Amino acid sequence: MAISSGIATPCTLVSLRLHPFVVAFLLLQGHVQLSCCGSRVEFLPGFEGPLPFHLETGYVGVGESEAIQLFYYFVESERNPKEDALFLWLTGGPGCSAFSGLIYEIGPLNFKIKAYNRSLPELVFNPYSWTKASSIIFVDSPVGTGFSYAENPLAYETGDFIQVQHLHQFLRKWLISHPEFISNPVYVGGDSYSGLTIPVLVQEIINGNDEGENPAINIQGYVLGNPATDPGFDQNAPVPFAHGMGLISDELYESLKRTCRGQYQLSETTNAECVNDLLAFYQCTSGLQTAQILEPLCGFASPKPGEMFGDRRSLLENFFLVREPTDPDSGCRTYGYTLSYSWTNDDNVREALHIRKGSIGDWQRCNYGLKYTSDISTTLEYHAKLSAKGCRSLIYSGDHDMIVPYLGTQAWIRSLNYSIVDDWRSWMVQGQVAGYTRTYSNGMTFATVKGGGHTAPEYRPEESFAMYERWISQEPL
Repeated sequence: MAISSGIATPCTLVSLRLHPFVVAFLLLQGHVQLSCCGSRVEFLPGFEGPLPFHLETGYVGVGESEAIQLFYYFVESERNPKEDALFLWLTGGPGCSAFSGLIYEIGPLNFKIKAYNRSLPELVFNPYSWTKASSIIFVDSPVGTGFSYAENPLAYETGDFIQVQHLHQFLRKWLISHPEFISNPVYVGGDSYSGLTIPVLVQEIINGNDEGENPAINIQGYVLGNPATDPGFDQNAPVPFAHGMGLISDELYESLKRTCRGQYQLSETTNAECVNDLLAFYQCTSGLQTAQILEPLCGFASPKPGEMFGDRRSLLENFFLVREPTDPDSGCRTYGYTLSYSWTNDDNVREALHIRKGSIGDWQRCNYGLKYTSDISTTLEYHAKLSAKGCRSLIYSGDHDMIVPYLGTQAWIRSLNYSIVDDWRSWMVQGQVAGYTRTYSNGMTFATVKGGGHTAPEYRPEESFAMYERWISQEPL
């Protein structure tokens, strides 16, 4: 796929602050409907003392008659909120709550990992929160995710493009109710399945600006971690990744290349030899934690061969399916995940978060019962369009993830055919190699996070924060 390496225009020409009187005028004239309310959260059950950062939670109504109420957590930048970027963060799935990003990845709080014996889990401050460099809106999307809900059953039917439309509405309405952030540079980010929706969302925001939608959004770019992008690259990468990591023999790898001819998906082949080789591959790798191959396999469902090489959504679901380990000393990361259920389903916690009573039943970290249509198959075209608009982008990969391996991500970036302006080199944190990076002429930076898994900041928080802080500050990694 050959793409011009030139950058035609900036990602956005908008850098305007909407005066509060203009906001009021728009509302009175009916140009902007607004169903948005946020409330300050100063104390949280499980955290000792007042929160050392500004946290707000609330809902924004979107969709027809605003029947969908998207819940969000907003954390103001701990550095300079008047000037720092505003970052909209989406967790993957689809159907996984933004709470995962807030608590386990890039937010200012973590659970204290210890045995609780039915008591409320404790929260501790995360010194590597990305809110030290930007303000972040963590939004539960699509509807039915986390604390987001719909006011009628039909409104729960959603999909990739519908989610994008709702998020676009969400962001403009949120900015109307927070006019002090309208001039801030805006970025959209997320990981895993969000790789399919975020490039489309950024394009929708740009289109809305071009069409004169209010308020204009000062969109500058996007950030993607181990992103699902294109099945031809993503789903064919686990085999060469496993060989490079020494997980399968040279002989099996050579046979796979010969019989499958680079197409390593059971659903895409009728060749009996290829099928047999793929089943042998599965036998070799079935005992691995595919989200981070060095960690123990505990608390995750092991995928069936048809899931491992077939439907992409099933493959991503495998990462989030949780059994419930009860021993915090077992080395199972998923013990920490189970704490989120105890915490979010506590009545005092819900009251502190300003959750509307009766809006949802039991909270789920990932809801795979959504009526969801996966209707975006590839985002390569969107990356090319956004590059032509001059959007900056950071694409990073935890290099021990076998769900969306870095080899596939490298390959689709290479297929865009942009010239290299800063060739492959290591990047450092505390005098140690933290990963490797390469920068392209279209403003795209690719980086690996050494030792990172499918959600790299969860596994390598210090290194991931250093990467993000440098990039968002427009400094080289």
